[in-house]
Amino acid sequence: MANDSMLKFVGREQSYPAKRTADERQEDFREIAQRYAVQPAEEQAGRCSQCGVPYCSVHCPLHNHIPDWLRLTAEGRLREAYELSNATSTMPEICGRICPQDRLCEGNCVIEFTGHGAVTIGSVEKFITDTAWENGWVEPLVPGKSRGQSVGVIGAGPAGLTAAEYLRGHGYDVHVYDRYDRAGGLLTYGIPGFKLEKPIVMRRVERLKAAGIVFHEGFAVGDDASLDDLRQRHDAILIATGVYKARAMDLPGGGSNGVVAALDFLVASNRKGFGDAVPAFDDGSLNAEGKDVVVIGGGDTAMDCVRTAIRQGAKSVKCLYRRDRANMPGSQREVANAEEEGVEFVWLSGPQSFDGGDTVSSVKVRKMRLGAPDASGRRAPEPDPAGDYSVNADLVIKALGFDAEDLPTLFATPELGVSRWGTVLVDGKTLMTSLDGVFAAGDIVRGASLVVWAIRDGRDVAATMHKWLKTKAANAKVAA
Repeated sequence: MANDSMLKFVGREQSYPAKRTADERQEDFREIAQRYAVQPAEEQAGRCSQCGVPYCSVHCPLHNHIPDWLRLTAEGRLREAYELSNATSTMPEICGRICPQDRLCEGNCVIEFTGHGAVTIGSVEKFITDTAWENGWVEPLVPGKSRGQSVGVIGAGPAGLTAAEYLRGHGYDVHVYDRYDRAGGLLTYGIPGFKLEKPIVMRRVERLKAAGIVFHEGFAVGDDASLDDLRQRHDAILIATGVYKARAMDLPGGGSNGVVAALDFLVASNRKGFGDAVPAFDDGSLNAEGKDVVVIGGGDTAMDCVRTAIRQGAKSVKCLYRRDRANMPGSQREVANAEEEGVEFVWLSGPQSFDGGDTVSSVKVRKMRLGAPDASGRRAPEPDPAGDYSVNADLVIKALGFDAEDLPTLFATPELGVSRWGTVLVDGKTLMTSLDGVFAAGDIVRGASLVVWAIRDGRDVAATMHKWLKTKAANAKVAA
């Protein structure tokens, strides 16, 4: 039944899984898209043109074997498709949900360039692995033969979890330390359920726990133990903390009640979803219900905030962004979803002050225009002489991105080398930091980035750590 099932893109139109109506979506935090049934998934996979040089794979940070598992899906060989998808990714069903495919694989699909519409790669990827979970094809992680060495992983986000999985497979004792009471990092607490329902993350974590990976949750390195303490306990350390420090916005009124950081807002919402007690949500501080909400920023975190505010029952939700729609960094699909749900985007607008005294009641906004390109090549926003105006706001959410925390101070390890941005410096080949046996990966090295890059970094650092640990064991044997 080989390739007669493929190359159907001319006569078969692109079709994504149906989305629930905007009215339905506003009522809950469930994912907005339905999942493919088997036949539509096979049909959409069959649109792939099986390129000789698959740009989709080239532009995927994990270099997933996309055309191959699309072909297997089109041929009805779903278990094989899952196994091939799983061979390069520790979390394919998560990437299928939250990767910005329009900027990566689908955005570089050859048939997209011909005007036929990209293959719906992300939706098929999600379908394959969800089907695998339902059918029991996702096998337990089997630890390798014990090597008698242990690794400490600081941070239970996608980079840390990925490295932990590979290192456990190599036979190391793996301990994961995380400040939160649940593993998953931003997958658990930063990304809303309408993009990634939490049981999907938790089942991945449970699979790692079942393999003997030890999770120390609610463990803050620096408070509960220093980095040096952990170095004494383990043969190697991986720093995979991510970047959590909200980027500063120094404007008049920035300290007023009602002006909050994006992550505080999103964590509170996700905790409510878990059924936790969240006093700052219950007293209204981090709850958008009945409020005029203004979100500042144009990235994916801003999109998460505006859509969360809608679901919490906000009176109105506006998103201020200093560039125009074409120049925003967030996913265009997310913008479209937000607009469907009732968010108003105010392009070419920058905040000047937060007014109202102790508690914010409005935002003074300056109109912007795009000037000459800046160092990044994007046209830089500059004030528009057209003037300023005000918008009502009971809750202002700052979503300007994230910077690295001061890890040398936090970990009581001043000799840890960091860049001027606070990201941890590593050797380009070994991914080791300035400290012997201490490695780093993910956003804490590259800066705020995508989950798929964190998974790639976790995979890469596990390989270099494995090589270093084998050498360390061999040297110890010789010395003995």
